[in-house]
Parts: sequence; C-alpha cells; structure tokens
Amino acid sequence: MSENVLEVKNLCKYFDVNRGMKGAQKVIAVDGISFEVKKGETFGLVGESGCGKSTLGRTILRIYEPTKGEIVFEGEDISRLSRKKMLPYRQKLQMIFQDPYASLNPRFTVGEIIEEPMVIHHMYDEKKRKKRVQELLETVGLKPDHIRRYPHEFSGGQRQRVAFARALAPNPQLLLLDEPFAAIDAKIRTELRSWLKDMIEKLGITSIFVTHDQDEAIEVADEIIITNRGRIEQKGTPLEVYQNPDTAFTAGFFGQTSVI
Repeated sequence: MSENVLEVKNLCKYFDVNRGMKGAQKVIAVDGISFEVKKGETFGLVGESGCGKSTLGRTILRIYEPTKGEIVFEGEDISRLSRKKMLPYRQKLQMIFQDPYASLNPRFTVGEIIEEPMVIHHMYDEKKRKKRVQELLETVGLKPDHIRRYPHEFSGGQRQRVAFARALAPNPQLLLLDEPFAAIDAKIRTELRSWLKDMIEKLGITSIFVTHDQDEAIEVADEIIITNRGRIEQKGTPLEVYQNPDTAFTAGFFGQTSVI
C-alpha cells in the first residue's frame, strides 16, 4: 500500500478570460505540476502572490475543475468524478481559507459553525455532535462558553481557531490551509504558526500549507515546492531549498544571501 495520501500528476488549470476585441484568451494558472504528499506530513506550496499556488490548492480539492492531469487521493483518481461521487471525498478533504471572518457565517454561533459539517455529512446523532463540538473547542484552545458567541465577538486569531475546529469536525484525511494567517497581524501570526505546527503534529493530520511567506514555510512545512508562473521551480525540504537553490528565482525568493 502506498504511503502517499495524495499524488498530483501533470495537473493543469487554464482559465478562459475575455480580453475585449481579441475575444477569449487562455490564462494558464497551473501548468503540468506533479508531486506526492505522504501520510502525516505537512507539505508546503510556496511562492509569490499570483504564482498559481492557491489555484493549485483549490484545483486539488475540486473547488476548481482541473483542465488536465490526475488527482489521486487514497489511491482513487478524483479528478473527473461527478459531483455526486465527490460527496464522500468532501468529508475527507477540508480547507481553511485566508480570511477567517469572511469564511465564517456571521449568523451562526461558534457551536453551530463547528457542528455544520457534521450535519451536512450526516455524522453522529445530535448528542454526539454537541460533545464533539466541545472537544474541538478545547483542542483549538478556545473556552467552553465560546460555543454561544458569534464570529464578530472574536479576534482574527480566535476566528481562525474556530475555522480550524470546523475543518477538523468531519475527521478529514487531508487539510488544505490557504495562507491561513494572511489576514492576521504579524505578532499574532507568529504565535499562531507555532501553535499550528504543534497542533498538526499532535493530531497527525496530513496537510497542505499554502504560503508566500518564507519563514512560515520553513517553520511549518516538512517538504515544499516553490512555484512560479504555474510551474515547479524546486522541490525538497525547506532547509535543502534554502541552502541549495536550483534556480535564480528560488535563490531570489529566499533572499539575497542565497543569491550571493
């Protein structure tokens, strides 16, 4: 049995955009990317803004439909599954978005937000769902009485903890974190990434971490790919890539010391 939870093979994502008098033109966001994610590891998709890393992550989860290639999850190619056949995989593939406030329903309490995925996927009875909500609040470092509060009553860092609890609720096998600290101020961001690394290791959950921040990639990820214009520039552990950049782009991305 393969130790890989996910295998991405020659994945491409093109968008057709209207460019006025010239008609529709093709924008290549993801261009033939391949990699594997091992069970229990945190895999980093790293690159500058606009390089295609978030599109890559969303294509892997079938939020965007792939143009070409394969997405093999737990041995099954899910890249062409119908919406109905994808439903069981929606439970196993969860995502944390950049903006914790925009991604949380402002009309729901924290308890309702965390419980919602379990209701959608018909998991447990009501009593067990309520118990799991309380367990998840404790897991992410929130208080029991937070269950009755609304998103606007929390700080950005606390909202992202709520989002993390919601993503964990249906017991996912793969967690995609799309620049989860981008909308949070620098001091809290540093604290949260240390907390996140510890939490992921404690839970043993396989994760894909999308970021443009080199420090985040080095601290959080076990293995990374550097992306540029929809393609892979380099792959390896953060330390390997930092110490031995293969291309001028990678060296420049990690700083002038690497270039020298």
